Amino acid sequence: MTTLIKLEIMRVLRNRRYLFFTVIYPVALYALMLTAYGKTSDLSGVSVKAYFMVSMATLGTVGAALTGNAQRISLERKSGWTRQLRLTALPSWGYVVAKIAAVAAATLPAILAVFLFGFLEGVKLSAVEWIALGLTLWVGGFVFAALGVAIGYAAGPDSVQPIVMICYMGMVLLGGTWFPLSGSFGDFAKWTPVAIYNQLGRIAQAGASVDMKQLVAAAAYLAVFVGLAAWLYQRDRKEA
Repeated sequence: MTTLIKLEIMRVLRNRRYLFFTVIYPVALYALMLTAYGKTSDLSGVSVKAYFMVSMATLGTVGAALTGNAQRISLERKSGWTRQLRLTALPSWGYVVAKIAAVAAATLPAILAVFLFGFLEGVKLSAVEWIALGLTLWVGGFVFAALGVAIGYAAGPDSVQPIVMICYMGMVLLGGTWFPLSGSFGDFAKWTPVAIYNQLGRIAQAGASVDMKQLVAAAAYLAVFVGLAAWLYQRDRKEA
């Protein structure tokens, strides 16, 4: 499993196109959102610069996790690479862990790039708050990496991209990435995966105490997505 993890990480880091969109895209959107909200001082009690620093970091992480894993796995299934892995002693959970580790290696530069832009724009946090926020967003990305694995095993190469886009855009919209959600719709949306991800990021950003309900919800999503990915891997193995 260790060998596979190293292989997956090297494959991701050597993909310049993938890293370009993972790092540059969220930073460019961050600059665009600051321009669009130039006359707004704060959103939900948080400065616009701080609000969108978290939002764009999570946006880039979720996009990289879903797009990278789902499409690559779908193509690997078609090419027969996963069939070769089944001939080894690699357990199903080991494959999922390797894919999550590869995405984690790719999303960390995206988070740091957004942080750097936010710092240059004047976002002020203590050293502890920067570290806590970075770790929260990085570890939180594992949830969506697992979902990407599940989608990759549930969809074929021809259908995986539209499925990823629907999931991605839907979760981002419900997550309050572009603007805060309120009312009864906001009460529902705040328990969706990206919304919880953003909330945990803003809690870490403010140095406030964490709501255990949000931690439990994030852990539950991770468990469900990892379990689903492992089950789909086993199902694909039996059908092969």
